[in-house]
Amino acid sequence: MLDTLTFLLEKLFLLAHVSLSSLLAPLRAERADTPPSRRSERDEPAPQAAGTQPRSFQRGDLLEVPRTLFTHFGIYLGDNRVAHLIPDILPLLTADCRQIQEMVTNMRLLLGVLSKQASVRVDSVEDFAYGASILLNTMDGAAGTRPLASEEVALGAERLVGRVTYSLLWNNCEHFVTYCRYGTAVSMQTDQFCDWLKSVMRDQRVFLLTAFLGILSMACLGISSSTALPAFLVPFTLWMAS
Repeated sequence: MLDTLTFLLEKLFLLAHVSLSSLLAPLRAERADTPPSRRSERDEPAPQAAGTQPRSFQRGDLLEVPRTLFTHFGIYLGDNRVAHLIPDILPLLTADCRQIQEMVTNMRLLLGVLSKQASVRVDSVEDFAYGASILLNTMDGAAGTRPLASEEVALGAERLVGRVTYSLLWNNCEHFVTYCRYGTAVSMQTDQFCDWLKSVMRDQRVFLLTAFLGILSMACLGISSSTALPAFLVPFTLWMAS
């Protein structure tokens, strides 16, 4: 059952360009990921290997971990520590800091997403990267604003450590780091998803497909309020939005 729920959640993250496995240490055996090329509108610096000595990062740096389908973000605090936002149900259930600081499991993550609970936690660079390469401050060229002073960025991240409200689209790890580093919470991944969703809704082929499926459902299940109403409202809404 847990594997099925996790699979469905991963599909949801795929639509939002956010990855499930980047935010947790899976219970399954570690699998290798090849970081994709992304953000073609700007040049990316060479990635830092996960095992790079922490002296290569400066306090207040924005760290990115690219994965096959997603990117995870954090703020470097110095001393090999990274603050990052991750869905987690446990802070809602207990105040035991030692228990909360343990590696987040699949179940904790899944329940955190469903309950919209998360925590800003501090982990080592290695645990944050989880075997992937790290990109350093690559958002600075695309953010459209100058980053705040490094110490101000780090202090802002440290002040937010603890339980927070989570939203896959409106308050995720990218919102956290952009708020700390630039003073405004934005997510390019969310913007890309919304642009994709608008393009789908405007495509009249989607209207025709939903209309066909509505007619098919009434033919198979019979005409009733539970079949006729969605069969009319969904295509009508898509038609008006196209």
